[in-house]
Amino acid sequence: MQIDVEKHLRIIKENIVELLPEEELICKLKRNKPLRIKWGADPSAPDIHLGHTVVLNKLKQFQDLGHHVIFLIGDFTAMIGDPTGKSETRPILSPEEVKENAKTYQKQVFKILDPKKTEVVYNSNWLADLKMADLINLAGKYTVARMLEREDFMTRFEKERPISIHEFLYPLIQGYDSVHLKSDLEIGGTDQKFNLLVGRELQREFKQEPQVILTVPILEGTDGVQKMSKSLGNYIGVTEPPSEIFGKTMSISDALMHRYFTLLTEMSPEEIKRMHPKEAKMILAKTIVARFYDEKKAIAAEQEFEAVFKEKKLPQDILLIKIKEKKANILDLMVKTGLASSKGEARRLISQGGVRVNDQKVADDKFEADLSLEIVLNVGKLKYVRVICG
Repeated sequence: MQIDVEKHLRIIKENIVELLPEEELICKLKRNKPLRIKWGADPSAPDIHLGHTVVLNKLKQFQDLGHHVIFLIGDFTAMIGDPTGKSETRPILSPEEVKENAKTYQKQVFKILDPKKTEVVYNSNWLADLKMADLINLAGKYTVARMLEREDFMTRFEKERPISIHEFLYPLIQGYDSVHLKSDLEIGGTDQKFNLLVGRELQREFKQEPQVILTVPILEGTDGVQKMSKSLGNYIGVTEPPSEIFGKTMSISDALMHRYFTLLTEMSPEEIKRMHPKEAKMILAKTIVARFYDEKKAIAAEQEFEAVFKEKKLPQDILLIKIKEKKANILDLMVKTGLASSKGEARRLISQGGVRVNDQKVADDKFEADLSLEIVLNVGKLKYVRVICG
């Protein structure tokens, strides 16, 4: 493999935040061997959203340049729970929950990555076999003082909030993954920088050449403020129906639109600037849908969006759900029909004015829906269901 170092660096450095240390990457590239590029994702939720695709896009660039991508599914570390950015101790997932969530990950990432050029590994394959002596040895390679350099740990320590010992183990175990895989470069969001640096330190401790770390921007959710997250309800999932992906993309602000174009598409800044503002968001929505489905479904999603929003028509093929009760509280109904993941989320949606029954806004979370006749229940302008007692 003959590597054009200058070309590689130019492509690798597109839309990133940090590359540390760049001179080490140059040395690795000059050896003219494919690099082992590691990315790990804990299956703490069943779906991958657009926020994950910022990393996946960069990984695809590495594949196109001829490098070896290792997609690590953190089925073992997911049971610990990544404490990054958490103000409280994160609940530990059961093995059953982790296994269920991991099922969809490969299928979803291969919407972007080339499966023939991707090595998929599960860290339970080596971490589950670690003995107590191995764990004590690993823990002995890092100090509490260094752990407290992490902003979220330090904040919790200063506010006298609990930090469980298992949370200290998370960065060490994630770093040990890099040792086991002998990774040359690890990629992650900016919130993962500390964990990636721990991997470098542990590789040194185990007499390996340390990995280079590359961080990419965190993508804001549809609210334009917080990190895209399913728990915050501001996400766009890559397996959501085309009409939902299209509609959610159309709901983002104009300011956020340019960031989405930059991080989620291959369009150049010059191409983006030439677009008419009124058409740009429609092009963005179609581009994203086409990437995860195809051009035909993207056009159909656009046509449905225009029918619903411009012509005030209901979406086609609204799902009919039958409920045993003749009357149902709106919170229960939203959860049963899948329009909300919990009563808490349902209350939030109602308080935001986004819930309607037969096109009438629901303002009271004690509202009782009469299901003796069919009703149309919708959340926002994207999600509709028909409900009747039966």
